Amino acid sequence: MIVVEKSSIQDIPYLHLVKEEGIGHPLPLCFFIHGFTSAKEHNLHYAYYLAEKGFRVVLPDCLEHGERATGKTEEELGGVFWKIVLNTIHELSILKSHFEEEGLVVDHGIGVAGTSMGGIVTLGALTQYEWISSAVSLMGNPSYVKFAKAQLEYLKSSGYELPFSEGEVSAILDELSYYDLSLQPEKLNGRPLMFWHGKKDKVVPFHLTEEFYKSILPAYEGNENNILFIADERADHKVSREGVKKLVEWFEKHLSA
Repeated sequence: MIVVEKSSIQDIPYLHLVKEEGIGHPLPLCFFIHGFTSAKEHNLHYAYYLAEKGFRVVLPDCLEHGERATGKTEEELGGVFWKIVLNTIHELSILKSHFEEEGLVVDHGIGVAGTSMGGIVTLGALTQYEWISSAVSLMGNPSYVKFAKAQLEYLKSSGYELPFSEGEVSAILDELSYYDLSLQPEKLNGRPLMFWHGKKDKVVPFHLTEEFYKSILPAYEGNENNILFIADERADHKVSREGVKKLVEWFEKHLSA
């Protein structure tokens, strides 16, 4: 039986899924991060499949989402998109420490994954935490600075008045560069990383993710089993059932105790 526990730590609400027999035992731990305007409950199917395979799974609510929503419109949320991303990266460390202190994590057994914004969080987290043993980005993007610049250009072309000064924009881009995996690919250090992305995605640019994947392939020479890019010819900004299955298979292969 899969147990679903609703809890929180330091104002971070999360769902915790695990097989009943594994509740108090160290297990490989998977963090799964939801997408923009979504919530932890919307990704329960990922967590269930992973828990079935013997993983401990934690789904947090990001800032301004789910239980932490403050009534902002989607447009208002867009204005704090990168604040949410960076905050979630920092909170992963809080959650990880909590489960380690409880003795519920096996050594070298932590995976991080997410959809869309959650995939973006996942790729940024790889620049900060060596303790991530394996990662999966579903419709994510590692190129924070390029993506942020593209977002700004789109808003300007749409006639939207940016709520930031030139100086503020420059400061934001400088901060994002610290988490931009495309600017520091050496931080991967050969760790297992899987990408899934729909070629027709109009929300998170497919080409930036593919471009990054191709650029890091030489670093995985002789270790090709640790890198995978799945391009879905038909998919737009929605993960297919096949993509869900591939994520579970990836963690089974690269994160099992």
